[in-house]
Amino acid sequence: MRNKPTLAEYIEELWEKGFKLSDEDVRFIYFGKKYTDAKEDLIIIALKTTLRIQRTFDGSFYISLLELLQEKKVVSEKQAYAVLRKKGIM
Repeated sequence: MRNKPTLAEYIEELWEKGFKLSDEDVRFIYFGKKYTDAKEDLIIIALKTTLRIQRTFDGSFYISLLELLQEKKVVSEKQAYAVLRKKGIM
């Protein structure tokens, strides 16, 4: 059974798939992690959702998602998507 990837591993997976985040984007992703004190699972969900919806990295959208998911005390991807659908984001 494969463990969930760390944030660094997820960013590396994106790179390998051809989605290249800039150094500035990566620094901002880690800034958001520190700013919100969110767990890596939540950071990955917010990053994945940002990229799916925006088709590019949008720092303000990413931070807004992180804050919303933290506020709602989301602990799983399924719960996150339910919250985002309820808010009309997805």
